[in-house]
Amino acid sequence: MKQRTITAVVAALIFIPIVFLGGTVFKLFVYVIASIALLELVRMKKISRYSVASGLGLLLMWALMFPYSDLEGYVDLTEFITKSEITLLAVLILLSYTVLVKNRFTFDDAGFLLISVIYIGMGFNYLIETRSGGLEYLFFALFVVWATDTGAYVFGRAFGKHKLWPQISPKKTIEGSVGGIILACIVAVVFQLTAPLDHSMLIVLLVTILISIAGQIGDLVESAFKRHYAVKDSGKILPGHGGVLDRFDSLIFILPILHLINFITP
Repeated sequence: MKQRTITAVVAALIFIPIVFLGGTVFKLFVYVIASIALLELVRMKKISRYSVASGLGLLLMWALMFPYSDLEGYVDLTEFITKSEITLLAVLILLSYTVLVKNRFTFDDAGFLLISVIYIGMGFNYLIETRSGGLEYLFFALFVVWATDTGAYVFGRAFGKHKLWPQISPKKTIEGSVGGIILACIVAVVFQLTAPLDHSMLIVLLVTILISIAGQIGDLVESAFKRHYAVKDSGKILPGHGGVLDRFDSLIFILPILHLINFITP
């Protein structure tokens, strides 16, 4: 517990100032943590981190994460190549690579790598997009994630009797899951009263419930990865907390949904 607390404090002292700073420093930071997260998944699948395939995966992920809006006023990259075309090109190269190495890197490996790249790349791309839209939405997402995790832990310990998904995460309970949503809603109300978003309280609460559930699904997805590949944590970069994916799994699920809702709601 002491190690977890120290790591959490140090991580917060590094992460929060970078979030406030924004700009190029924040984007570079996100590129670094996204790269670590992808390599954590590659390691689970036992694909060499130093292989051509891993290198191609990183290049594709960086391309998916790159905000074309940064080049407005200079050049319109979509006139030359879109991200969909970049992805298709990467698919063709990876499939060709399976032939070149005589199936030491298989079709299954290529599929795993591509899904991982899209999952991590687009998830962290929305972290950049959300920060570019203003601090309030990013901190709203962070507070909802923290409240959901805290509420799930506290309510689960106090009232948990019915397992949520024992085959994947034996300690999680239905009562804890509901408690996480309740605490997330309470925190969202306080947030809306003190630093209001450009939406009604009803919309904020409905969105909070949706992304609180999505965040818990993201956490369960990460648990399913680890159980399937028989690893305790995705990595060891954060002592007491595991890897990058162990800390950002919920946020990766939440931010695309939050971005979409913010776009379509008045």
